[in-house]
Amino acid sequence: MSMVVIAVLLCVASAAGYAAGAVLQERLAQRPLGVLVRMPLWWAAIALNGVGAALHVVALRYGPLSLVQPFGVLTLVLAVPLAALLARRAVTAVEGRGIGLTVAGLIGILLLAGTTTGIGVLTTAQLVGLVLVTAALLTALGGWSAVPGASGLWAAVAAGVSFGVSSALTQTVAVHVTADGFGALRYPAVTVAVLAIAALSTAGMLFTQRSYRAGLGAPLAVSTLANPVAAAAIGLALLGEQITGGSLGAAVALAGAVVAGAGVTLLTRAQTRGAAKPAAERPVVTVGVASAGLGNLSAP
Repeated sequence: MSMVVIAVLLCVASAAGYAAGAVLQERLAQRPLGVLVRMPLWWAAIALNGVGAALHVVALRYGPLSLVQPFGVLTLVLAVPLAALLARRAVTAVEGRGIGLTVAGLIGILLLAGTTTGIGVLTTAQLVGLVLVTAALLTALGGWSAVPGASGLWAAVAAGVSFGVSSALTQTVAVHVTADGFGALRYPAVTVAVLAIAALSTAGMLFTQRSYRAGLGAPLAVSTLANPVAAAAIGLALLGEQITGGSLGAAVALAGAVVAGAGVTLLTRAQTRGAAKPAAERPVVTVGVASAGLGNLSAP
């Protein structure tokens, strides 16, 4: 079995773990933390998210960043039918169209997958430079999003960038740890990467929360797609990955991103419409897209 096939299987399993955890979290969302910590179902949701994160990290060891990261979109796709099944209802027409468009777009985006001879890692200079550029970009995006009346989409872009860069750093850490075990922490690049991953993951969650102040649909769609775009840009610029098919492949991948964006927007619109219904009309379990958006290390 090739490394790419292994990476794809791990990505699908990771997305399934995130989706299942998100649906469970959504089911318990109205309960206070003091109650949640005494509920086995909540701990099961935490465990599922942990499994998803672990599988994502392993996938980054077997596949290029530009291949692994787009699979985070599948978290939304898998959460929809799972939530419908638990709620004992059929998937709606809007949800069905969203799933179809997202899957079709994902196929196009995967044309960005690198054609490298191995899994690239960031050098110390590249890593420090990337962290500094990312910090400056997030500071600017955070400032724009904090302006009174500003669009929440600025914060959504910042969230996607945070999780995308975090995945790039995670890949570097995963490769070094696989080769040298925890002794890899003696390398300055690995130590800096670990600290940056913690900071970026926290920033991503905070930016995501801010982006939802004006609604869910558009911010979630933007952050979900900004994540793999940022990761792919790093893979192409710093890790030696190349676009399959040259200019034609790039055009198809761009079209795929547009189609996937339309699909994710439909899925989140369906969630927003469901939330707008009176409580008596809503199913017991709703699609956990809000939680799914936070699940990817990529932070999906």
